Amino acid sequence: MRTVEVFIVITIIAGAFIVSSFFAVLPWPRQVSPVNLRRLSLTTLETLDSSYDLSQAAFDPSNASRWASLNVALSSSLPPNVIYNLTVYDVNSNENGATLYSPETSVSNAESLGVTSDASSYLVASSNVTFDVTPEKIGENSGGGITLYILNCSDANGWWITGYTSPSLAQDLYNLLSPYFTRTVMVQNTAQLGQLLNGSALQGERVKDAVVINTCGEAVPIPSAYGTAPYSNDGYAYYTFILGQRVLQYNWTWVSVVGWPLYYVSNAGLFSSSQNTWGIYGMNMVGRNGGDGPSGLNSFLEGLDNQTYVYGDSSTGSPGLVNLSADALDSCNYYGIYPSEYQTSTRALSTSILSNFHLNVTTYVFDTVGNWNPGAIYRHSTTVNGTVQYQGGFFALGLTRTPDIRVTALGLLCDYKPRLYSSDYTSAGTSRLVVLQLGLVGGV
Repeated sequence: MRTVEVFIVITIIAGAFIVSSFFAVLPWPRQVSPVNLRRLSLTTLETLDSSYDLSQAAFDPSNASRWASLNVALSSSLPPNVIYNLTVYDVNSNENGATLYSPETSVSNAESLGVTSDASSYLVASSNVTFDVTPEKIGENSGGGITLYILNCSDANGWWITGYTSPSLAQDLYNLLSPYFTRTVMVQNTAQLGQLLNGSALQGERVKDAVVINTCGEAVPIPSAYGTAPYSNDGYAYYTFILGQRVLQYNWTWVSVVGWPLYYVSNAGLFSSSQNTWGIYGMNMVGRNGGDGPSGLNSFLEGLDNQTYVYGDSSTGSPGLVNLSADALDSCNYYGIYPSEYQTSTRALSTSILSNFHLNVTTYVFDTVGNWNPGAIYRHSTTVNGTVQYQGGFFALGLTRTPDIRVTALGLLCDYKPRLYSSDYTSAGTSRLVVLQLGLVGGV
């Protein structure tokens, strides 16, 4: 009996479903899963221009062969139930600066696109036009511009610049950074460095407020005139102290491109019989009793802070894998400089130097890891009449060899933030606007 009842219920439900389905009005398939005509239009235009075929045709409307080929490619790129109209407009401007769009040519495979259509536009440029970018000169709007000095001392050896030489690094830095400075001067030997330390220009340039990049890695060039006492005291730690004082006096930004800054002093003539304990002659480890290295950085920071000279050591950390900061990543896209986002740091400076030597970080090139800064630009702060001012700066990249000077360039640009002035992309005769309108025909 129960079986009969269940059978009757099933029969009633099935019959109700069949009857309701017969009278129900179902949506068209295109309403359930519509074709995104705008997206299809844009991707089709990008595909047609992947080899610049669309750009070439847009600027050659009278070439029947080229347009026939484009028409074939366009038809092959679209589903059979999609109709199209492609129109090319010339981009101009009137005397008031308003943009004008004048139709140049058009192709279509139907007289009408029906009631359902959508379109996308695509701007193409002439292959005969070059669009330039002019960089702003750092400091040109606040007192005559800043000089960039690159230490390219032929009589000084480098350390921790494995795979490179100081001249090769210097040339790469010149190519990357010289467009952003009013003057870029290559310091060709230690004697010229001595001239700078005495405040004398090399080529009539402005000495104060300059950026000085040391391409010798963990070594710093030393002029022969600074090879005797008192500069040679404490294994030349006093020389690095004087160097820090000059950075403060002339308001320089001293740049160390890799490793532990000021670990060695280098002069091929002065140290012809000395080596850095690794077989590289022409350099001497900074510090007492044959050198301990870390005293060079400590003495430099004492000089930068205008402290009384006291011999002492510094320390660095090894945070390992480090990441470019958010500001640095933004600058990568703006300036078109793309070093690896991840680097290895084994010579990061301690955050304690900020309070010990009155330093402020104006730019973090890498994110801080614990109490270590893998790469940052420090500015020495002084108070004059109650106002805090910056006087002297230090850019230290505590990365592991081999140096990536793109990081050096990126850090300086991220800190000074020079603007880039681009040419007008929509100038007359250089741009065409291509509009592809799509519609659906036939089928359900």
